[in-house]
Amino acid sequence: RPQECERKLSIRDVVALQETDFTLRIQPPEKDSFELQVSSQMLVAELHQVLMEHEISCHCTCFSFQLGGIALDSLTELSSIQSIQDGALIKVVEDPYTVRDARLHLRHVRDLLRSLDPSDAYNGVNCSSLSYLTFYTKGDKASEKESSDCSPPDYILPGCKDRPLIPLQPFRDDCKPLQCLRVLTMSSWNPPPGNRKMHGDLMYLNVLTMEDKELNITSSTRGFYLNQSTTFNFNPKPALPKILCHSLVELLSQVSPAFRKTFSALQKKRVQQHPYERIAAPFQVFTWVARHGDHTLDCVRAEETHTSRMGQDEHTAGQNRDWNEELQGCRELARNSLQERLHRERSIFKVSDFVAAATRGAVAVIDGDVMPLNPGEAPHVQMFIWNNLFFSLGFDISEHYSPLGGNTAAHAAAICDLRGAQAYTSVDVEGLHTLGTAVVDYRGIRVSAQTIVPGILEKNQEQSVVYGSSDYGKTVFTHPRFLELLDKTSEPLRIQRHQVLDHRNSPVELCSGIETKGILGNDGRPYILDLLRTFPPDLNFQFSETEERREVPKECLLFGYPRRHHHSLASLRPELIEAFAQHRYELYVKMVSQDLIQTEEHDKALEQRIGDAATSVADMEFQRRSVIMKACEAVGSVSDSCFDIRFNPDVCSPDVCPPSDCVAEVQRQRQLLWDVAAFLLSNQIPALRDCLDHSAVPMDGATLTSVLHQRGVNVRYLCTLLSELDRVEDRGRLSHIQRISISEVIIRSAKHIFRTYLQGVEPAAFSAAVSHFLNCLLSSSSCFADFCSDELLSRRRSRRRRSNGSRVALLTDSVWARLSPDELWGQIRTEAGDYYTTRYDRCVESIDEVIKKHSLQRISLLREMAVKTGIQLREYVFESRHRPVFAEEDVVNMFPVVKHLKPTATDATRLVQHAQVAVQQGLLKDGHELISQALTLFSSVCGVLHEDVCMCLRLLGRICYILGEYALSHQEKAVMSSERIQGIDHPQTIQDYTYLALYCFAGGRHSTSLQLLYRARYLTLLVSGEDHPQVALLDSMLGLVLHGLMEYELSLKFLKNASTSTSKYHGATSLKHAQSHHLLATVYESKREFRSALQHEKEALSIYKSQVGENHESTKESSKYLKSLTQQAVALQKAFNHIYSNTPHTNICMQAYPVVAKELADLRTEMKGKKQVEWESWKKT
Repeated sequence: RPQECERKLSIRDVVALQETDFTLRIQPPEKDSFELQVSSQMLVAELHQVLMEHEISCHCTCFSFQLGGIALDSLTELSSIQSIQDGALIKVVEDPYTVRDARLHLRHVRDLLRSLDPSDAYNGVNCSSLSYLTFYTKGDKASEKESSDCSPPDYILPGCKDRPLIPLQPFRDDCKPLQCLRVLTMSSWNPPPGNRKMHGDLMYLNVLTMEDKELNITSSTRGFYLNQSTTFNFNPKPALPKILCHSLVELLSQVSPAFRKTFSALQKKRVQQHPYERIAAPFQVFTWVARHGDHTLDCVRAEETHTSRMGQDEHTAGQNRDWNEELQGCRELARNSLQERLHRERSIFKVSDFVAAATRGAVAVIDGDVMPLNPGEAPHVQMFIWNNLFFSLGFDISEHYSPLGGNTAAHAAAICDLRGAQAYTSVDVEGLHTLGTAVVDYRGIRVSAQTIVPGILEKNQEQSVVYGSSDYGKTVFTHPRFLELLDKTSEPLRIQRHQVLDHRNSPVELCSGIETKGILGNDGRPYILDLLRTFPPDLNFQFSETEERREVPKECLLFGYPRRHHHSLASLRPELIEAFAQHRYELYVKMVSQDLIQTEEHDKALEQRIGDAATSVADMEFQRRSVIMKACEAVGSVSDSCFDIRFNPDVCSPDVCPPSDCVAEVQRQRQLLWDVAAFLLSNQIPALRDCLDHSAVPMDGATLTSVLHQRGVNVRYLCTLLSELDRVEDRGRLSHIQRISISEVIIRSAKHIFRTYLQGVEPAAFSAAVSHFLNCLLSSSSCFADFCSDELLSRRRSRRRRSNGSRVALLTDSVWARLSPDELWGQIRTEAGDYYTTRYDRCVESIDEVIKKHSLQRISLLREMAVKTGIQLREYVFESRHRPVFAEEDVVNMFPVVKHLKPTATDATRLVQHAQVAVQQGLLKDGHELISQALTLFSSVCGVLHEDVCMCLRLLGRICYILGEYALSHQEKAVMSSERIQGIDHPQTIQDYTYLALYCFAGGRHSTSLQLLYRARYLTLLVSGEDHPQVALLDSMLGLVLHGLMEYELSLKFLKNASTSTSKYHGATSLKHAQSHHLLATVYESKREFRSALQHEKEALSIYKSQVGENHESTKESSKYLKSLTQQAVALQKAFNHIYSNTPHTNICMQAYPVVAKELADLRTEMKGKKQVEWESWKKT
């Protein structure tokens, strides 16, 4: 309890954090001062970065700060500077350049000149990513006043089958990149000779201005100036005009009027961008579709490519960062107070640029740019060191994984190890160290990147291991220091402390899987690695069939388990372990409470008969202990005095022998694992039926995987999920889940085949091989490999132009070129049957049969395949059925697919949990305050572009909307953040667009709301197709917005489609379908078609009566509205009768009832339900 009080006190400190922001006055050299709002937690170095982005000082990079004539240390927090106060004047002092400073300045100038160019986002570099929200919201206030065309493009209308990719990345004429210079590049006169270094020369640059004027520039320690050199004559003396500028931008502005004018215009556009569009994302996001653009000269890009191949970091050229020391040093920082924890977590997160370095290194390894440590061995067993990182390939080296499944096990082991590292990192035991880890899949090869344990390369790993085993149990070691540290992790990870026999048949105590190795580094730190057995094994999937059928639960046998798997590393998810423990705890509490009640009643009767109170109390205590012991044994607790579920990770390892006195305990642990396996099949997979109430609405493979994982179900259970869906009575309402599941099985099976397929492709034929594979997978026509881009091959073909079939003959030696669609789909069926145990009739003969039988769409399959394998394609449309869809030029690039550790802010997470409780209790104001505080902490630790920050913004927007407050600002940031860190077509981005459209509509910005809904509908069609519950919601909202804009015909199109989808996915007698009928009635009323309006409102009233009864508010409102419609219909008929009977017309008033408020309230109710789902999702994750 004292710890809980301390946590609550530390959480209150967040308020103090929010109140310590203050204003500084910045004085740049030779310019007017300006005010800047800063946080007290900001470092001086971070203030330096802020000024490099500020409009006034963005062209400066090499400067320092002075306060009262005293220089400020860059690593000092502003709050720790004694003389600083609100309104303090900080002077910016220009510093002399070094070579490193000059290179960083050149890079920054390059970034400024290309700040509006999306090519970095297309190419996946510099943590740049795409965002298109402002394309739909920019200038929306002016457009609201003007009458605009509400008609959407044809591909958005209901019933259209076209799915063009060009609108995915919309382009606006006023967003064209501005060209300030024709060429900016390094001079061939670099590096400066010795005599010029003595004069302060650092480097030379060549510039070609927009006036076609060639400039040769010297970068010196004092700044930049023009020199008299030419292409063939070196003359470093200053040229006219003899101007020395501390910034390259200032110099170019002086000598080139076109540069000055264009750079000024660029700065205005850059400042108009939202900060969320300009800030670099923490991790690189790759887009699977890119616009075709010309390759341009870029000296910074060229230099970075060269330095990265040399194993250097572009920011510290010539130096290697000690990633391990940085990471472990951050983890050893103090964590007692809130300030210390924030500083520690912020430091750990900043080291996350390790992921970018690991990705660059893995790509360099596969591209052949890094020399292996063992060059004499086969390529697939080689290991590499680059930039102080260790790289290994996902192949079975020296048959190390042969007992576990060979290369398949080696491939899976990297991800299992990453999950284990994430688990131990999350537990965060002080003194226990794990390695920085990232797993990169690139061009069909898995690369594991890790930081290096100090001293491990000086001796064999077997000599370094002091805990665990390197040979699957033949030799086992233990160490008291590791036992003490790992014992602290055993409770949160639910790992049982157990004994095994070592090579001398002596019992050895372990507190982890036997493959987990403990190594004492030369720095004295204890490291654990090879964490692939952190979680218990999944007995439903086994590499070797050694199970006795009698010990398999009937639930598993009913579903056809256990089944043979490709490797023996199949493990249970931590979410399943926690769900099982919670289930057993509920049973434990129920058993104990029932038995104690019976015991107390028995004791009271005994006491009345005997009358000995002392004996009775002793007997009662004994019986209570007996009850608890009995309950503990029944639920599988490792303790007999309290509930404590733990698992032995070595209980199923064939080479691990327990001591003879532990055999019974091992058998109990084995039975407990079978109980978990049965629990997954009997409880967790059937729980997915809650998708019937649409509390979870997956849209693609990633969101389906997330839904499964939240319930602790691995993707390998997709076959069981499909079988369960077949048994659901209303399976039509889950048809979207079935389609996504079948698509996921097909694409994941194809990905497994594609991985092996790429490993046999020569580097010069990658684009041809990828396009050929995609044609075999998705094209309806016969496929021949397209390989005609090389000029040498083209000339060779020109000499053979009379020879028919010469193009095919050139490729007969390539194995990949001989792949046919029939062969590929045969392999997919086999892989789906072996890995996912899916029946062959689900994965049919060809793409056309798949589309016809399962109602899939090609573009969604293509997107899933591209995202999962890192393929980048240019924009195009599926055009002809009579020729291959993909040509070699359609494949633009292949990107690495990266998985890595995810640090976060623990205090902020705790605040969100408190906010969850407050909102569930109806305390929305308190929830809003807590989430605001969590947002402050998340932003302080992770920066503003992060999933947790985005989640807080999203929830703040929804709470503000429910409270009737301004929600647009929060939601706009959430949308841009989702686009930048998730992707422009991610389902979460679509959801955020939908909420923003709702808030815009509620705020009276109807045209903007309409455009946002059109965007959300297009993305939904692209991702999941039109037959999806999300489309029903979007169409209802579109119908409502169009009705508000008096576009009745368009409104009817969307509302009719929404009514059909709602009837299918929610039921013909559901309240949502009643709402659809009511919306249709309101539109028909506006069109004065009262017969149709009456018909739909009668349907709505009938549903309301049957579902909620006569006295419900919705029923009464519907009945009232129906009477109003009847009155208007009668009045209209009387008017017609007067006209036709030539009777003098009397003034008949037609009352039009406002419908927007009620429909908005209905949508608000629906969004409240979705908000609850958001809370539940956060709780589970």
